[in-house]
Amino acid sequence: MKVLMGVLYIVGTVLVYICMKKLYKKVNTPLLVPTATSTCIIVAFLLLMNVDYPTYMVGGKWIGELLGPAVVALAYPLYRNRHLLLQYVWPIIGGVGIGSIVGIMSGLIFSIGFKVNNEVIRSLAPKSVTSPVAMDIATLIEGSSSLAAVYVMVAGITGAMIGPFLLKQLNIHHFISVGTALGSSSHGIGTAKALELGAETAAISSISMTLSAIVTVIVCPLFVQWML
Repeated sequence: MKVLMGVLYIVGTVLVYICMKKLYKKVNTPLLVPTATSTCIIVAFLLLMNVDYPTYMVGGKWIGELLGPAVVALAYPLYRNRHLLLQYVWPIIGGVGIGSIVGIMSGLIFSIGFKVNNEVIRSLAPKSVTSPVAMDIATLIEGSSSLAAVYVMVAGITGAMIGPFLLKQLNIHHFISVGTALGSSSHGIGTAKALELGAETAAISSISMTLSAIVTVIVCPLFVQWML
């Protein structure tokens, strides 16, 4: 019975996402980004039906297992556009470095300013990198890996929703700038959004996400130790 329910939950999750993706394509507004709307619907369903998290994750965990292959698949547009990466290597490295530091420092400064407890601060610091990396960093700096995963989702969803709009308002249109911004601030979800904007933007976002993870692994523990 438990296995059957797990299968139903994973199938239901996939169907909800497909429906929200179709709605997003039809309406095409940042407020209806499929990751955000699907999450809200699934959370509302679990609360209404009084389904606890471990029960849902009997099936839901298999979606999480696909995160690794999904990240690896992003290497394909990266390979196809490798000449662009070589051409713009220094702007990308500079943008990712600054973006990663701002991502870490913004979380630390606001958390300290609002007098949030140390565990939450340590969990929030690596919010702008992909979930597996953020969870490992949070554990390393004595934060909560579970909280880190939540903050990563929030950063990714909000970045995908308002990032392109904000960049447009600032008159930033070059695919290098857009891809670097989305990849270094909103990781995989931002890269999925970048894919909607073009293969070149997605390729830059993919490498930016990877470089951002490397930079954050190195500097995040140092900033946390320095500020706390």
